[in-house]
Amino acid sequence: MLKFLKSLYLNSRFFYAIFAIAILFLCSFWFEFLYAPTWVLSIILFFLLLGELVGLYKNKGVQAERILPQKFSNSDDNEVIIQVENKYSFGVSCELIDEIPIQFQKRDFLKQLKVSAGEIEQFNYSLRPVERGEYFFGKLNVYTRTKIGLAKRRTIFGDQQMLKVYPSFIQMKKLDFLAIDRRLSQPGLKKIRRIGHTMEFEQIKEYVPGDDIRTINWKATAKQGELMVNQFQDEKAQPVYSVIDTGRVMKMPFKGLSLLDYAINSSLAFSNIALKKKDKVGLLSFSSKIDGLLKANSRLSQLQQIMERLYNIKTQFPDSDFNMLYTNLRKKVTQRSLLMLYTNFEHISALKRQLPYLKAINKKHVLVVIFFENTEMDKIIASQPENTTAMAHQVMAENFVQQKKLMAAELRAHGINTLLTKPEELSVNSINKYLEIKARGIL
Repeated sequence: MLKFLKSLYLNSRFFYAIFAIAILFLCSFWFEFLYAPTWVLSIILFFLLLGELVGLYKNKGVQAERILPQKFSNSDDNEVIIQVENKYSFGVSCELIDEIPIQFQKRDFLKQLKVSAGEIEQFNYSLRPVERGEYFFGKLNVYTRTKIGLAKRRTIFGDQQMLKVYPSFIQMKKLDFLAIDRRLSQPGLKKIRRIGHTMEFEQIKEYVPGDDIRTINWKATAKQGELMVNQFQDEKAQPVYSVIDTGRVMKMPFKGLSLLDYAINSSLAFSNIALKKKDKVGLLSFSSKIDGLLKANSRLSQLQQIMERLYNIKTQFPDSDFNMLYTNLRKKVTQRSLLMLYTNFEHISALKRQLPYLKAINKKHVLVVIFFENTEMDKIIASQPENTTAMAHQVMAENFVQQKKLMAAELRAHGINTLLTKPEELSVNSINKYLEIKARGIL
């Protein structure tokens, strides 16, 4: 009985009917002829309610299921499917309330749909997470009513479901084509002029117009009686590391995502491209200590291991220790490697404190320092100042932007590869930088 009462809800239509009957009973005090018809209406209302309750509770009614993907992709739209099956012999109207994870702060979810007898209806909705980690879906609540609409039956489906939100593997797949053909033209992707070639020999082939005449193999030419050239390919199995700063400077948010999450999404996409280029990829995260080191490897399972490591990385509040980073790289990464260092500097004095360690790392490895433009400053600069205070803010913003450019110039002056980028363009720009270094044979 208690279960029945908990699942029963009376609609507003029922209360309107009760209110109308009460008014009629009140009016029958002065107009006696209304008394008998009002009782008849009351009895009709009672039997209508009883008939609807019998219809709603005579069997299991509707069945509903929430269908989730295996994992969510951070910062992307992820699809959730709801499927409703009507097992009644008549059509019903359903209201669905899905208990969405607390991270989305969405408390107004309501979907209404009509399901014919014996039919299955399906709809989907999208969720865009901006944090990695575990997300818990609650119950799926379905409120069913007939055409009479005096009452509705609440049915609860499913247990709590946990879903992991991983770095953006959707973005990684979108950029996958970069490993296949660099000749493709896409917005935001730069064409890199190859100023040399790597020295990993692939084969000897016949000369065709356009081949570099410096690669002519004269011995093979003499044997074959026609021009033959050496063909080279990009060197493979070179160690490439994503080095991610998890210190407090990476907590700054842009468009809902922290700089750390932008760096993590980029690292996953970049590692995927490097693996397809047959290089060995690894991962290192640090703040005041080394949070984790995954040795560079080219095995097929490496990308999944990187994804699992990135899934668990959190921002730390202490300042990052670049001296400790240099010491650990010297001990644990002994082979010359390409290091894609994701960090951020807000003032040139902060850069100069770390510059000796960056220069020391760059002597041993090929270092690319990646840091971020503050796109909020662009909005201030583009705005029209209305008073002296706004004008002062605009001047400070312009100075801030100039400081970033000076930092990039300072790093380049010391022979350190540098990438100053907007957060939302990080993945494309970091992959472009990697492909440029590969093309120039710097590593």
